[in-house]
Amino acid sequence: MWCFGVAYKPYQMHNDMKGKRRRHDPEFKARVALEALKGVKTIQEIAKEYEVHPVQVSEWKKVMAQNAASAFGASAGCSDAEEFEKERVRLHAKIGQQAVELDWLTKKSKQLGL
Repeated sequence: MWCFGVAYKPYQMHNDMKGKRRRHDPEFKARVALEALKGVKTIQEIAKEYEVHPVQVSEWKKVMAQNAASAFGASAGCSDAEEFEKERVRLHAKIGQQAVELDWLTKKSKQLGL
């Protein structure tokens, strides 16, 4: 369709009106997913209440159900990356201590003429 010499696209106005994507914090997602898991309200009711799409509520519910077991796992609250970082810090401290001891022994052996 042409309007004043310019091609008019009916869907163009809709695309211009779109806003930025909303980003939700993990606490919000958990609250919505937990309410969906309870089953007291329907997904549609929850989506309307929290102003999110019903598909998003279902997705968060699925993720929450899949990851629920990790909350009660052997290393609850401590991931492999965190354990690796703690071990790395401990080993670096050990290396530093050994370097200081080696420097001290080298200095003393020179003083004693060894």
